[in-house]
Amino acid sequence: MTVTEAAAERLVRIGEVARGAGVSVRAVRYYEQQGLLIAERSPSGQRLYRQDAIPLVRFFQQMFAAGLTSRRITELLPCWDSGHTDAEQRAMLRAERDRIQAKVDDLQAALDRLDEVIAITDTHP
Repeated sequence: MTVTEAAAERLVRIGEVARGAGVSVRAVRYYEQQGLLIAERSPSGQRLYRQDAIPLVRFFQQMFAAGLTSRRITELLPCWDSGHTDAEQRAMLRAERDRIQAKVDDLQAALDRLDEVIAITDTHP
């Protein structure tokens, strides 16, 4: 096996990334358009991604669900890739974490209220 074949073996098609991450092919293309993912092209023009694109797309989905923008996620990528941050990046990470925690707290309060309503309605048919 040549080096080129070994490198190609580690690449996956867009549909495999989408299936593995539980998203649509369109979502994967969107992430590429936003600069979040980089695709190589096969000789026939098919998009090919590194296998680590699957957990990365899952990460994007989680961050979008938490309310982060594409731009903010782009700022997080160096932290994801290297595991190292500078003071500004750590401050941004902590600020996002605090914002998400506040959202979780609000959702937990809403859930608690719904549980109260359910408990009341269960005793009054």
